[in-house]
Amino acid sequence: MSDSDNPAPREIGRLIEVVRRLRAECPWDREQSVAGAPRHLIEEAYETADAIASGDNRDIAEELGDLLVQSIFVAVMAEDESRFNLAGVARDAAQKLIRRHPHIYGDVKAETSEQVLQNWDRIKSEERKGAGKASGIGETGRSLPALMRAEKLGEKARRRGMDWADVREVLAKVREELDEAEAALGQGDLAAVASEIGDMMLALANAPRFIGHNAEETLRRACDKFVGRFEAVERLAASRNLDLKRMSASELEALWQEAKRSSGTK
Repeated sequence: MSDSDNPAPREIGRLIEVVRRLRAECPWDREQSVAGAPRHLIEEAYETADAIASGDNRDIAEELGDLLVQSIFVAVMAEDESRFNLAGVARDAAQKLIRRHPHIYGDVKAETSEQVLQNWDRIKSEERKGAGKASGIGETGRSLPALMRAEKLGEKARRRGMDWADVREVLAKVREELDEAEAALGQGDLAAVASEIGDMMLALANAPRFIGHNAEETLRRACDKFVGRFEAVERLAASRNLDLKRMSASELEALWQEAKRSSGTK
């Protein structure tokens, strides 16, 4: 498809004009500001991630559209506040992609994804140093939720030469940290218990990547499984006129195991 036959630029241009008109004429849109945008951006990003996890293409397309709207809306608000403009955002984003893909737009060789990531890290580090910003591993994923940052730190450490050999080593580290947490608990040192649990969670967050998964989706699926089982427990309890709050630990465990068996999952 040639550029002249591609409808995407035309439709994106129309979307930009719609957003600009809403910003100018809609009372709610006029009241918004760049400072208030993060909540909406994060919400749409997570809804997009949830749609992708569901595999429903219609939902994915809709949520991507909402996320695109939010991105454009922030840039339009920034124009109104004389911070920067949408054209500059698009130009700089394109230039950054070109700069960080020298194996496509330059003469650098990169035949594997690992080599691409190494080049990316090197170029990004040079950019940050040139801008007078810190470029150490401590800056990695600082704005991310802790689970995602833990995994990203492990990936960055791997590219710098340090990592576990396989998932068994990760799980061994998890057991080591669990033992240390229990020892601290025995001593009544709750601050140390929290510290050791944190170390355990950091290690555990890196386990999925060794088996071809990622931490966020792995935990998301576990949450969904828990919800399904808990709802089954509630249904069983309701059918027998049982009050979960009045049941003993052993009775609750028996009901939980029954719910697991009925779901056919482990």
